[in-house]
Amino acid sequence: MTSRDITLLCLMLCLSQKIQAREGCFPIPIISATPSSVIPLNESVKILCRGTPWSFLYQLEILGNSTNKVVEEKFGFQEEVEFIINHMDTNTAGHYQCRYKKEYSWSEYSVALELVVTGLYDKPFLSTDQDSKLIPGKNISLQCGSAHVLFDRFSLVKEGGATLPQHQSEGHLGNFTLGPVSPGFSGNYRCYGWYSDSPYVWSAPSDALKLVVKDTMNQDYTLENLIRMGVAGMVFVALLAILAENWHTCKVPHKEDRQDLPELSWGKQKQHTEPLDQPLRASGLTSNSHQADTGC
Repeated sequence: MTSRDITLLCLMLCLSQKIQAREGCFPIPIISATPSSVIPLNESVKILCRGTPWSFLYQLEILGNSTNKVVEEKFGFQEEVEFIINHMDTNTAGHYQCRYKKEYSWSEYSVALELVVTGLYDKPFLSTDQDSKLIPGKNISLQCGSAHVLFDRFSLVKEGGATLPQHQSEGHLGNFTLGPVSPGFSGNYRCYGWYSDSPYVWSAPSDALKLVVKDTMNQDYTLENLIRMGVAGMVFVALLAILAENWHTCKVPHKEDRQDLPELSWGKQKQHTEPLDQPLRASGLTSNSHQADTGC
């Protein structure tokens, strides 16, 4: 390969890279909603679209029957922009996507963001025929239904979490099975009813059903600790009883111990000296008899 061929090859590679960059080889944008994608009627929602710092134009679109409809555009070299829907209703609920423009080309569309409006129908009920205190590793079944509105679809939502998969009704009753249960399952749950021909228009939320996961490991430790504390308490009480008995014995002697103690009174001392004079009297060696014999 000659030097001319090498130069032409380098020029072709550079040109292909430039064309590829202009055709839109950009990171896919990220779309999200805050505070949630499930919004009560007439409440506001903020839609975020993240691109690159060199993006100068962002576009938010809602999917219509066959094509996307531009909702809003924003200019500015920034990595993320905000689109605000002030009043959520049946017209603003739907399937949203965003994209950004960099240099002369558009990026790909973001993944779909489904915004749901709630409160169009009366609330259903949410119940379980099992204990609301969940056992780790087990499953739990929940039922969602309405006595007045015959919904054909139901959705289960955990407060502060994601919307769980929709379930088709069986006799206008939605059945949900959660599990295997883990500590993350604890929380408040609500369900919604809706119709399959209006997937973004839901009922008011049901009353909250609180689920709590039992901490079996801590319960076992608690029982063991209670047993240990009880045994330690019994040993402590026994030691106190022994110490109290020893102290009382040293403080107040028994009558038998008192007879062994020496008597230091004058009467006792006199009784102890009398036996010493008796042998002298018996032998006649008292001081008076001695003086008589000597004639003194």
